[in-house]
Amino acid sequence: MNTFWTIFGMAALTYLTKALVLMLGERVTFSPGLRTALEFVPVTVLTAIITPMVLAPHGGAAELNWRNPQLVASLCAILVSALTRHMLLTIVVALGVFFAWQYGMA
Repeated sequence: MNTFWTIFGMAALTYLTKALVLMLGERVTFSPGLRTALEFVPVTVLTAIITPMVLAPHGGAAELNWRNPQLVASLCAILVSALTRHMLLTIVVALGVFFAWQYGMA
């Protein structure tokens, strides 16, 4: 039952926050500093989601070795992205490396 109330509270808080922003609309203006900080939110959230999956793919301790296909593919993705700035190429190379490493190491 505690889980239900936790999920309900999180959903209500999310709904109220978004509804408040939509209701107030143009009447509320953010400072330039806050607007700049809000631009980093998507990158921060994606990093918080992806990092645990890459470093500890099985949920336990960090697997910082070359037998971790998520880590190897992520490092390749970082390298390709830094060199080319081409998103589709980065995704294709990272997926190729991941599957080759995953099934080549088996």
